[in-house]
Amino acid sequence: MTAVPSPKPAEQLRQTLFKRRLKHFIGGEWQDSASGETFEVHTPTDNSLLTVAASGDARDIDRAAQAAWDAFPAWKALDGKARRKLLYKVAALIEERAEELALAESMDTGQAIRFMKSAAVRAAENFRFFADRAEAAQDGLSLPTAGFLNYTLRQPIGPVGIITPWNTPFMLSSWKIAPALASGCTVVHKPAEWSPVTATLLAEIMHEAGIPAGVINLVHGYGETAGKALTEHPHIKAIAFIGESSTGSLIQKQGADTLKRVHLELGGKNPVVVFADADLDRALDAAVFMLYSLNGQRCTSSSRLLVERSVHDDFVKKLAERVSNIKVGDPLDPATEVGPLIHPRQFEKVCSYFDIAKQDGATVAVGGERIGAVGNYVRPTLFTNARSDMRIAQEEIFGPVLTVIPFEDEADALRIANDVPYGLAGYLWTNDLTRAHRFAQGLDVGMIWVNSENVRHLPSPFGGMKASGIGRDGGDYSFDFYMETKNIAVNLDGHRAAKLGVEQPRSEKGN
Repeated sequence: MTAVPSPKPAEQLRQTLFKRRLKHFIGGEWQDSASGETFEVHTPTDNSLLTVAASGDARDIDRAAQAAWDAFPAWKALDGKARRKLLYKVAALIEERAEELALAESMDTGQAIRFMKSAAVRAAENFRFFADRAEAAQDGLSLPTAGFLNYTLRQPIGPVGIITPWNTPFMLSSWKIAPALASGCTVVHKPAEWSPVTATLLAEIMHEAGIPAGVINLVHGYGETAGKALTEHPHIKAIAFIGESSTGSLIQKQGADTLKRVHLELGGKNPVVVFADADLDRALDAAVFMLYSLNGQRCTSSSRLLVERSVHDDFVKKLAERVSNIKVGDPLDPATEVGPLIHPRQFEKVCSYFDIAKQDGATVAVGGERIGAVGNYVRPTLFTNARSDMRIAQEEIFGPVLTVIPFEDEADALRIANDVPYGLAGYLWTNDLTRAHRFAQGLDVGMIWVNSENVRHLPSPFGGMKASGIGRDGGDYSFDFYMETKNIAVNLDGHRAAKLGVEQPRSEKGN
């Protein structure tokens, strides 16, 4: 008898997900929605059904928020060393399931497997990084003054809501959840409805690692229902959100009545500025990588390329050749560099800019079309002959689409770079040291890389200005959000307050 070959890991996982219903994880238990409603999850390769998820509403959020509220006192009181040990276990389990997580993320989001293989490693690094800070998270400052000792300490703010996006959702979830848990907060996580699969796997991992019931809770659902209920719930003391700027504004409004603290990492229209004196080969590599990797669906992508006019034509010629050669295909193929866009709605949005560019007078130098009739595949696109006032230079497209704008001199480059509503990141290429510092300080963005693509250093602050958000992630900057700072003043020398309401001595009274 001929043996039947076992399915490949990707096929096995696809079969498992197809048979499985993604449930909420509330109070340490997997639960269906109170309403019994579900929503379908599709893979962007062909928009076929991948799995079905429970669709949460205010009742499910209330159960999750109550579970987080009940679990908070014990988690807050847990020794930092114990929290560190648990978070290290989470990191180890992530690494054990790295292949499964990478496959699931690629199937769910359309991201190329070559990049998702490192996503699990990065997520494990996030958990270990913040685990190592759990013991010192409450530490403050000694602030002595004459007659008094002032000292500060930090305490976890309470249950927090974390709303994560659909682009690289697993890594970004770890970037929010790890510091929240390390600080002593409990969590209600609402992942994007377009990519809920790895959020479920992360909840499984944290449960297996021994995170106590109620400390981490997961509710699937739509922003209009589950998300709104989370931002309005009185037990939730803060909301950490990654997503579109318009949604961030709405979250601020929804949390106003309960005076929620908000951390908003929002959109970007980030410039990469290339001066003639730069290492142009390295600048070219970085510009292509920072836009077209991750399907152009990352907040820090360098979606505007500003090139000094004296080298513009030659640089763009080489750029067009590189963009034309980018391999688009099945995200599970290791050779694929760009996969399908996450969802038909995002696909239509990106494609709409092809006509917008032409109408505004730009040139579609490469791409500007869909690929095939199945799935959400877009040919990597390059717009040239663009101006800063065009929509393609002002609006966040969030796809594999790059807009090139020439500039005359440093002042012109700075004007163009700052001439957008956003201010998340910027990339500067020059070998002039003085110019590098001067220009970087003039950019209205939260993060700048000089002669480099985005290379994250975990202790450094991550966040933007203007419509790109409020607050910073990274190192102790994360703890500033998830914790309250308390000052305690101790009288050391017998200082007494002035007396009021005491009868004056007779000699001080009038006749």
